[in-house]
Amino acid sequence: MDAIMIKESIDLWAIIGLSLLSVVLLMLSAMASGSEVAFFSLTRSEIEDFEARNDATARRVIDLLSNRDRLLATILVVNNMVNICLVIIATQLVDEIFIFTGVWEFVFNTIVITFLLLLFGEIMPKVFSQTRPVKMAAFFAAPLKFLRWLVYPLAFILIRTSSRVSRLATKSAEISIEELADAVDLAETGSEEEQKMLSGIVSFGQTEVVEIMHSRVDITGLEFEADYDEVRRVIVETGYSRIPVYGDDLDDVRGVLYVKDLLPHIAKGNDFRWQELLRKPYFVPEHMMIDDLLKEFQKKKTHIAIVVDEYGATQGLVSLEDILEEVVGEITDESDNDEDKLYEKIGERTYIFDAKIHIGEFVRAIGYDEDAFQDVEGHAETLAGLMMELKRDLPRRGDELSSHGVKFFIATMDGRRVDKIKVEVDG
Repeated sequence: MDAIMIKESIDLWAIIGLSLLSVVLLMLSAMASGSEVAFFSLTRSEIEDFEARNDATARRVIDLLSNRDRLLATILVVNNMVNICLVIIATQLVDEIFIFTGVWEFVFNTIVITFLLLLFGEIMPKVFSQTRPVKMAAFFAAPLKFLRWLVYPLAFILIRTSSRVSRLATKSAEISIEELADAVDLAETGSEEEQKMLSGIVSFGQTEVVEIMHSRVDITGLEFEADYDEVRRVIVETGYSRIPVYGDDLDDVRGVLYVKDLLPHIAKGNDFRWQELLRKPYFVPEHMMIDDLLKEFQKKKTHIAIVVDEYGATQGLVSLEDILEEVVGEITDESDNDEDKLYEKIGERTYIFDAKIHIGEFVRAIGYDEDAFQDVEGHAETLAGLMMELKRDLPRRGDELSSHGVKFFIATMDGRRVDKIKVEVDG
């Protein structure tokens, strides 16, 4: 028995009407699919070109793009309604012409119609619009404006519902942040040390390596060709347990010397090849988060990393101690001295800052918000850099600058480098 047969009695007018309606619906589906790709593929420069034009089509495009959520909701509502109607009409058209037996009706209506819908209503218009987004956006602008008005009630419901779902989806993350903030508030009744520690925990996952590193100018390194006497002299003078070793300059870090590795060889002569004891340096990008760096330190069982920029140039050095100090505060040991402090409070609202302090640490020290100087700091990362941005010139000793209720006085210079800065915060 034949699986598919043509009916003996066919209603020609019904077939013509259903066919025309199917074609119209398929064109609407293609328009909705193509317009989605066309409008949301426009680049910033292409949108600016539309804004520069003064014709009705360009104004329609800009008007549609002014509310992208409503535009997308309109396209989705139209596309889904048209596709549903198209499947129903196409199925009815097939039933007017053919008689099926067995599973062939399911196969034809599901697979064949779906394939045609995807090919001509989705894939082809999207591919075509992807290659000509400007022309297609202009072509679809007028009908889309009409459809936006026509389906506004449904689009409005869709926008409000999606916004509500989005807020519910992010509610748990907001609660977590609020709980941490509450913990900090509760700690205000406790000691100052507890308050600082909880504040450090809250900001720990939002702090970048560049904010806590020792800048390049403060790195004590050893030349690769230095003799053993020079190595011992630097170790004694600095008291550091790990020292970077470089070739031509600090952009050519070849390894890290661990002082403990030298102990068995401490009595050897000046010709001792200490370079053979170097350990492989660990390089990290300057914008790496410190919580990620802590995990890497634990994984690699190392305590020190060389911080580099996008070009591979050495920007600074960061250690495990620097990370821990972000949570527990300053860690002082027998090798530290007062000269290592980055700031000193000399009055109720007056400080002396080391110019190399990072801007993030500076604003926390004076009790300002993290982004307080964001509008004036430019590309500066240290307090000295902020002075250059404020003055728009090289700072000199005695310069007085002010910004955001803070007065800066250049107290001392080290050659052309700013050394100490006196800061007065308006009460």
